[in-house]
Amino acid sequence: MTEATDLAAAAGSADPRVGLRAVVALRRLLEGLEHLQVANARRKGWSWQEIADALDVTRQGVHKKHAHLMPMNDPREG
Repeated sequence: MTEATDLAAAAGSADPRVGLRAVVALRRLLEGLEHLQVANARRKGWSWQEIADALDVTRQGVHKKHAHLMPMNDPREG
């Protein structure tokens, strides 16, 4: 967690350049972690609604944001 901790500290910097760059890096880190966990939930059989509830967003919103990044399931698998 050192990277996240360092970025969080930098986000509070009095130097706007340092703070804003840290905000961008934190945003990228969080987006990556969200995608990782959404993919994890989908692999474990979670519905889009369950994921949306956990993220406190709408089902439509989470589906729109993540569905195109999820591997397509082969309909022959079942």
